[in-house]
Amino acid sequence: MQNPSPDLLTPKLPTSGAPEAQPGSAPALRSGSESGAGAVSGARAWLRRHRGGAAIGAAAAVGLAVVISTQLAPKGDSLPLSVHNAGPGGARAVSEILGRHGVKVQDVESFDSATAALADRPGATLLLYDRSGFLDQSRLDELAASAGRVVLVTPRLSTLKALDTGISQAGVVPESTALLEPGCDLTDPAAAGAVSGTGGFLYDGGTVCFSPPGSTAGLLARTDDGGLTVLGSTALLNNGGLAGHGHAALALRTLGSSKDLVWYLPGLGDAAAAESTQTLDDLAPDWVAFLGPWLVFVAVLAMVWRGRLLGPLVFEPLPVVVKAVETAEGRARLYQDSHALDRARDNLRAGTLVRLAQALRVGSQATADDVVLAVARHLGRPAADISGLIQERPMTATRLVQWSQELDKLENEVRTR
Repeated sequence: MQNPSPDLLTPKLPTSGAPEAQPGSAPALRSGSESGAGAVSGARAWLRRHRGGAAIGAAAAVGLAVVISTQLAPKGDSLPLSVHNAGPGGARAVSEILGRHGVKVQDVESFDSATAALADRPGATLLLYDRSGFLDQSRLDELAASAGRVVLVTPRLSTLKALDTGISQAGVVPESTALLEPGCDLTDPAAAGAVSGTGGFLYDGGTVCFSPPGSTAGLLARTDDGGLTVLGSTALLNNGGLAGHGHAALALRTLGSSKDLVWYLPGLGDAAAAESTQTLDDLAPDWVAFLGPWLVFVAVLAMVWRGRLLGPLVFEPLPVVVKAVETAEGRARLYQDSHALDRARDNLRAGTLVRLAQALRVGSQATADDVVLAVARHLGRPAADISGLIQERPMTATRLVQWSQELDKLENEVRTR
């Protein structure tokens, strides 16, 4: 028995400095990189397959974001003559100018706020722009009693009647009058000078200023005691017209006579509710209560009548073959019901010419005159007679039937010879 070699018994140690190989490490790295590359390629393939839907989804997301941001963004005031409205129809400019001249402008949004503000500021001026006529007589009287002076801007007829100050509406400023001169003895209009009358309203009563030529009414009217002033144009106060002519001077002198100014634009919430609100049933006449059942009864009778007239439904296998005779009769009935004599006449003439051309073999390119000449030669009759028959234009249904019978007789005569 031989002894094993010492080399076989000596363990082989790894060489120092050489990295020890880890079994399976290289395959693991390769598999990880391959899986990552496969995921990326798969995502790219999915995007290529669904790029249309992805684009639509992205566009929808962007649109939704824009809508949400628009809805959540603070909205500016757009009310006409609002002190917070910086647009052409707003009154922020005149409010700020009044503030710089020492006038404290108090903007109120409700009737209760307006009365409270006037109670806290005795002798304050009230600017009232009730363009929709929300305030009733009792509320208007309460405001007028609480304010030192009242300035109405383009008031409605109901507002003027409720206040009963002797000032009334008197039409509109003529389009031909672009500029209005003061034409009165009041200090404020005289100092302001001419103003624009475009789109303005005229008022009569009290002391009137800015009257068009030949009119006793004016764009500005003031009561004799000076407690109420009516302005007939919003352009005298809004941002768009304040810089024109004497608008700014007139606005400052009219609204800045006291140190406090209550700016009130009534809204829908200020409309006074009626003492007893009537419902739709209260407003409707008594006979309406019987109208609903009667209509239901008439509808049921109509359904029964139409159902009996049409008869039960008939189930037929499809496709349904309709005979040519039935089609012709159906079309003829349609022509008869619609009184389409012209269309029926043209169809009869065209059919007759086609059949005569086939019977005489004159060719598909033959005209109506060619067919008439061929029929005249074949029958030995004058061409004028044949043409007169074919080209006749019956004007009544009775004559149309007789004419069709004569055409049929002509066709039979050509075929039998």
